[in-house]
Amino acid sequence: MKSALILRHLAFEDLGTFAPVLRDAGYQLQDIEAAVDPLPDPLEPDLVVVLGGPIGVNDGAAFPCMTEERDWLTMRLAADRPTLGICLGAQLMAAALGARVALLAQKEIGFAPLTLTAPGRVGPLVHLADIPVLHWHGEGFALPAGTERLAGTPACETQGFARGRNILGLQFHPEAGMLPDFERWLIGHSAELAQAGIAPEALRQDAKVHGPALRAAGQAMFRHWLRELEP
Repeated sequence: MKSALILRHLAFEDLGTFAPVLRDAGYQLQDIEAAVDPLPDPLEPDLVVVLGGPIGVNDGAAFPCMTEERDWLTMRLAADRPTLGICLGAQLMAAALGARVALLAQKEIGFAPLTLTAPGRVGPLVHLADIPVLHWHGEGFALPAGTERLAGTPACETQGFARGRNILGLQFHPEAGMLPDFERWLIGHSAELAQAGIAPEALRQDAKVHGPALRAAGQAMFRHWLRELEP
């Protein structure tokens, strides 16, 4: 079986709806916890997925795992090994490619559609056209050199980038937003929601409305990307 290494920063921010897609595609999943489990040889896994979390790329002094993961990804990306980053994972990939990661003017939390670029409309993200996806971040990244911008929103200009077929970074969450699992997000991030003045009930209702379509579109996007990976 092909190996897929899943790097997780929070227990409840997991692969979500992407897990069955990977298993159906013949991947054996290995979960590792940031700052707890040792990182393997960066070139060894057939696929790496780096998930989200509440800390930031620039927090290396307080959380040394951020620097360790960035440097680990630098080696993997230099070898063009298949890698997907989601939210914090995409920010780590952008930093590994030399791009700046910084605070946005305001946090972007909630369901909203993407504006796809021309490259975004002809690649895997085409499945997400007009689909409200889940956003949950307070930082964003500049477009790394040598990559294509795939999507944006009014609050965050670069919501996704790709370098060839094997490297994909997504600022948003196409893997999350389905109830009842989404309740773990609402509970786990309750302090952040309160600070931002966002009612959990509003997000819960949006998840009821948009979750099923996001599940189908997100899984279609992920399948598309996996099919086109280059050895």
